[in-house]
Amino acid sequence: MNNQEIAIIGAGIGGLTTAIALHKKGFTNITIYERRTTATTMGAGLVLWANAVKILERLDLLDSIEEIGGKLEQMQRYTSENEFLGAINVKTINTVIGATSFSVSRADLQEVLLEKAVQLKIAIVYKQAVKKMISDTKKTTIIFETDTRITPDIVIGADGRMNSIARKYVVGDNTPIYQNFVNWIGIVELQKPTFLENNVLDFWGVGQRFGLVPINAHKAYWAGGMALPLNAPEKKGDYKKDLDSMFGSWSPKIKEIIALTPSENIKYIEVFDHNPTNVWHKDRVCLLGDAAHATLPTSGQGACQAIEDAWHFATCLATEESVETAFKSFKALRFNKTTSITMAGRNLATSLFNTDAIYCQQRNAQAKQTDYKNASQGIAQLWGSGL
Repeated sequence: MNNQEIAIIGAGIGGLTTAIALHKKGFTNITIYERRTTATTMGAGLVLWANAVKILERLDLLDSIEEIGGKLEQMQRYTSENEFLGAINVKTINTVIGATSFSVSRADLQEVLLEKAVQLKIAIVYKQAVKKMISDTKKTTIIFETDTRITPDIVIGADGRMNSIARKYVVGDNTPIYQNFVNWIGIVELQKPTFLENNVLDFWGVGQRFGLVPINAHKAYWAGGMALPLNAPEKKGDYKKDLDSMFGSWSPKIKEIIALTPSENIKYIEVFDHNPTNVWHKDRVCLLGDAAHATLPTSGQGACQAIEDAWHFATCLATEESVETAFKSFKALRFNKTTSITMAGRNLATSLFNTDAIYCQQRNAQAKQTDYKNASQGIAQLWGSGL
């Protein structure tokens, strides 16, 4: 099947990594189609947990990730009053999985993947928004908004969670589900060494959360979350002023990071995911990444699972006897893990953004009683499964 024409819809992390993985497996007739004018990315930063790094190492990208990433030690949890609740040990996660976790900016990761794609001479065509797909069991025709048509042998839908045309075709519905909270996200880079501890700081309030992730001594990204309805007045507010009002009385580190972040580096994001579906493919079209199993930021695994998808999809396509069996094997291999991670992210979000003060007090008390050694190992076992 190595000579078949493969079209990848979307030049985000999932689409680019899939193209690189396919090339690694001997597929060279690959084109990525991106609706934007450049391969931009949403979000400020992310953690490439050890499970994703294990895949990136197989794709000969570890050196590049080490150049852009920061090594984390703990995920520390606090209340909004700065009371310590406990810490997940990142080194335990790394040891169990067998790789190192790195915090990175999304822009830097995107650049690494783009550079690799260019190096491998993988074609990327911009300004190609998909209008619809027409498919049968032998071929799939993709019609773009420009009225350009292509008929590749295989179509990979990596076009995200918010308006995936590939998901619309495969599942029949691509409507994302609002999860009743928003994130203000930001990234800051400073001349003065400011972030001197390699720990994620995660603060829990009543219907609110603030997380800070260092990348290196000069650079960090953060997210402030709050339970809000869609199109709340805060959507058009003064973000820095609103954030200071909401979180300024919490840890002094939060007040400082908000003040240091340029206003143009702060974005307001209403947070959606998708209900898990066991339908990932139809005819010659297969979904992966957010188009197949969009998770909340509270899962910590959105980009990581897209990277895992890339490797497993390429492996299935290279080893199975037909496209149909490859699609089926890929979905069977990935469904249980991604569903578990999606639901774990939802459950944590439900807890963090609960607006009942008594519930939150009980939640915090339970967090203080958590066996964090076992918790760290449990996280590692889930994230490291299937690798």
